[in-house]
Amino acid sequence: MKKIILSSIILFTASCKDNTPQQNKEPEVMIKDNHVTIPENNPIFKKIKTKVVTEQEHSDGVISAGTIQAIPNHYAEIASPFSGRITRSFIQLGQNISAGSPLFEILSSDYFSVQKDYTDALNDVQLAEKNYRRQQDLVKHGVGIQKELDEVETDFKNKKTSLSNTSSALKVYNSKGGGLGSPLIVRAPINGEIISNKIVNGQYLKGDADPVMIIAELSKVWISGDVKEKDIRFVNTGDQVSVKVSAYPEKNITGKVYHINEIVDEDTRSIKVLIECDNPDRKLKPGMYATVQFSTTPEKAVMIPVTALTQQDSSQYVWVKTGNNQYTKRSVTTGETDEKTVRITSGIKPGETIMTEGGIYMLDAK
Repeated sequence: MKKIILSSIILFTASCKDNTPQQNKEPEVMIKDNHVTIPENNPIFKKIKTKVVTEQEHSDGVISAGTIQAIPNHYAEIASPFSGRITRSFIQLGQNISAGSPLFEILSSDYFSVQKDYTDALNDVQLAEKNYRRQQDLVKHGVGIQKELDEVETDFKNKKTSLSNTSSALKVYNSKGGGLGSPLIVRAPINGEIISNKIVNGQYLKGDADPVMIIAELSKVWISGDVKEKDIRFVNTGDQVSVKVSAYPEKNITGKVYHINEIVDEDTRSIKVLIECDNPDRKLKPGMYATVQFSTTPEKAVMIPVTALTQQDSSQYVWVKTGNNQYTKRSVTTGETDEKTVRITSGIKPGETIMTEGGIYMLDAK
């Protein structure tokens, strides 16, 4: 009876083993050196995406930070040419003025000396001319001496030279002299707007004092930016550029390269570049920061999705399809990149097929 029961248990156990379904084992990804084979019935296979490498038109964008500034010959800082007291102001802050317009007048003993020199020189010329004309008349009627005529003629010429020199001194200050002792009227050297005014009637100014007024014509401005030495080959005088300022992020501003410096800054290895921008609404203020994007000539380049690129230590590589379900890891050299694509300068060629998604599952490849 015990033998019958034992035999039944053995038969039952054997029957259970025979009826248990066999589970199919997934084929493994095969990795050898830098090569990998992915079987089609492995789950990873469905996560792999590929793309044929092609050349595309690509423009390397060069971006520089810059500062807005007034154009030098459209900008003037006005200081007092002499020590003296301001007796009158003719302008207000924000006022638009023309070159030659009066700004303020100042009463100065130093200017009085210049006036006196001019007045004395003018009187001397008038007297010398009178003597010269008289001597000419005497010689003409045969009662004068030629030597004396030559002497007064020389004196007349010397006096005119002295008058010209003192007159030039007055022209430096846009003054015609006025009456002796009259105040100096300081005039605007350029057209523009009064953007700073520190004039106070009655204040005393020293000849070496800081400027009391600033005039600027801001319908055009410069942006001074620094371009890295390695990128300067992409920048040319006259190139169109795109400008952004944080104060007006929605505003599209264009400009053009006005000047490229001839000297490289040895500390930053960059070159100063000036960009000229129209500023009809005066929104671009001197001192504002700006971002400048230089456009470069498009050229053929190998561009791949950034998802295709994998980093390993200090090198970068992609997986290149080399056979049916087979890929080989290949090092590449990269160039410029943006949010979606990266330029490949060496390592792969147009026509090759690369893995664009799924490379993360190959991280165990040696």
